[in-house]
Amino acid sequence: MNYHWNWSIFWDMSPDGSGTYLHTMVRGVGWTLSVSAVAWVIALIMGVIIGVLRTGHIAWLRKLGTAYVEFFRNIPLLVQLFLWYFVVPEVVPKAMGDWIKSADPTISTYWTAVICLGLFTSIRVAEQIRAGIGSIPRGQTMAATALGLGRAQVYRYVLLPITARIIMPPLTSEALNLIKNTSVAFTVGLLEITGAARSMQEFSFQVFEPFAAATLLYFIINTVVVTLMRAIEKWFSVPGFAGAER
Repeated sequence: MNYHWNWSIFWDMSPDGSGTYLHTMVRGVGWTLSVSAVAWVIALIMGVIIGVLRTGHIAWLRKLGTAYVEFFRNIPLLVQLFLWYFVVPEVVPKAMGDWIKSADPTISTYWTAVICLGLFTSIRVAEQIRAGIGSIPRGQTMAATALGLGRAQVYRYVLLPITARIIMPPLTSEALNLIKNTSVAFTVGLLEITGAARSMQEFSFQVFEPFAAATLLYFIINTVVVTLMRAIEKWFSVPGFAGAER
């Protein structure tokens, strides 16, 4: 069977009357970027906290951090998304659950995706923080302690700044993975890039054009992110310190 290519489909009106299919794809880019940005903030904050807990000297906090990592690491992302969207509203207090279910579906799916992706990515950031801190020679901590710095100050002024330089390359990979993982959000109704392409394909019966456009959009976004992260890495680098360019 010969496929009928029709690239002009992007200028046809979408069935919902909100604009052309091109506008649908552009809105999908907006949702993808918004979910990625907010989820990345959550991932960094939680990742640093859990990573620090896992390297601390308090045993029960280390165990708490380990339990957090193992819980989110051993459940598939799609299952976690369904748990957040379908199960959590049923197990939280009734008033909160009713508010979640009665909210605007777009807002509900957006925050579900943000929280799910943020927490899922945070465990990967936490492991990188833990590995980065573990790779720093103990002499750094001993020298900082000898100067009179407290435990929190050692982390703030010595360990975390050095770790940030060490883990910048893998953090770039995690940022890219997060952007690509937003594609699972279409399963709960959020029309990010993949959801927009799927919607366009279902209504227009053109398969290759929307997903070719989605592929190109992901490639462009990730290329921009890689360029930005490399600029940040270069800006952070300090000659003679870990993570500096060689």
